[in-house]
Amino acid sequence: MKAILLNPGPVTLSDGVRAALQRPDLCHREPEFATLQQGLRDKLLAVYGLAGDTWAATLLTGSGTAAVEAMLISMMPAEGAMLVIENGVYGERMLAIAHAYGIPALGLSHAWAEKIDMERVHAALDENPRIAHVAVVHHETTSGRLNDLHELAATCRERGLWLLLDAVSSFGAEALDFAEWPIAACAATANKCLHGVPGTSFVIARRERLARGAKRGMYLDLSRYLAQQDAGGTPFTQSVQTFYALDAALGEFFAAGGVAARHALYAGRLGRVRGTLRRLGVAPLLPDGDCSCVLHAFELPSGTDYAALHDALKARGFVIYAGQGRLASRIFRISTMGEIGEDDLARLCAALEAFFAV
Repeated sequence: MKAILLNPGPVTLSDGVRAALQRPDLCHREPEFATLQQGLRDKLLAVYGLAGDTWAATLLTGSGTAAVEAMLISMMPAEGAMLVIENGVYGERMLAIAHAYGIPALGLSHAWAEKIDMERVHAALDENPRIAHVAVVHHETTSGRLNDLHELAATCRERGLWLLLDAVSSFGAEALDFAEWPIAACAATANKCLHGVPGTSFVIARRERLARGAKRGMYLDLSRYLAQQDAGGTPFTQSVQTFYALDAALGEFFAAGGVAARHALYAGRLGRVRGTLRRLGVAPLLPDGDCSCVLHAFELPSGTDYAALHDALKARGFVIYAGQGRLASRIFRISTMGEIGEDDLARLCAALEAFFAV
């Protein structure tokens, strides 16, 4: 029985992406690799229709966290400070990265799953005039909240500030307004909404803003990658097979209709799961309008053991995700990225009914 992954990455692969992993071995110093790499960079910009003279997609071998770390340390100038919005694990991780590199950063802490409090944002910016960048997670998978960035982006634009986005769990399925939002860079990964495999991540950066960043690292220095990738090279060995997989995944992504189609696909799947659970008396953690299309969190009913739920679903071929940290005893999470068919979705809903209707 095929395992269907309902965790927020990695995803269940299509046959085409899995087959791409078997493409011929390739040295990363050969011209064929340069062609593969440049094709990926062009396709990643095309996901949101970005022009290559203004924006650059820089490919890294590493997880989404590697891309976030590279973004933060490479985009921040030597002067100035960063405001980090925290309302989940991954916002807190960004603040930890900033502190690890000695980047002046102020964390604006919210309760997990809480929406961004713009009054507190304004107060923090008023009190800290050195802040020039605001770092925020777009889709915080801790709770499934899609942070509403419209007001935050407007505030940054009015104040002349730049956004650094962790779009690891939203890139390719949620709207990102590169034209109106003052985005300096966003970090993402191959193995979530794009349906690639773990091992490749990337940062899409405004070229002019990256040129102003300080050099704080070596392996994760985006300016080093950008210079060499623009010239057809790479500073370090890349994960060639995962590049092949991302190439196949992007081909399938565009053939299926791009961002809008993927958003509609996920929303339809999660709507069906959410409706099934609601009928069974299992409440969502957040209202519909606050959730991403990628992942929803649900309250564990009183007396329900997560381990028992996990194991019952795994026995039927489905892998779900626990809550993190302080939410571990309260919630479970379901994501519907990846290769999931109608039959799979029907089996999932039946499995949920079998467990919760007892």
